[in-house]
Amino acid sequence: MKELHAISVADRRTALSWMGAGAAASFLAACGSSAAEAKTFKVTYSDAEWRKRLTPAQYRILREEGTERPFTSPLDKEKRKGTFVCAGCGNALFSSETKFDSRTGWPSFYRPLAGAVGTSTDFKVGYPRTEVHCADCGGHLGHVFKDGPKPTGLRYCMNGDAMKFRPA
Repeated sequence: MKELHAISVADRRTALSWMGAGAAASFLAACGSSAAEAKTFKVTYSDAEWRKRLTPAQYRILREEGTERPFTSPLDKEKRKGTFVCAGCGNALFSSETKFDSRTGWPSFYRPLAGAVGTSTDFKVGYPRTEVHCADCGGHLGHVFKDGPKPTGLRYCMNGDAMKFRPA
């Protein structure tokens, strides 16, 4: 009789574990969807129109929240004076004056232009990160981390394919 009781306790524990894992997965999936997706933006297009306007790499990053491989973007090495703009809508995002070499392989900045970007929290990698998106079209740009230089201490780690450079 004790063996039967031990099995039912183990079965209950297993069932409770699976239910907890399911609830956690549902929570993470809900948190993983970008707040940028839920907001209405100044610049909007249908999915078909975004696909026409963007290269496949730009679409994957801006609209599907992808990430380019490090050290593949020419914008990582861009040193001229100018402005980095959203590849999706042309919104001015960062001044070249705030760009720095983070040695991560992605273009990095310590401050965006005023009102240029929005942020949300994502859990796509299992822990919270601050996602950065274009304030005008909601396109995914990258993430911001608290390991940047002075004066802000922030590192806006951006995908080069999400931006274009406009020389001064």
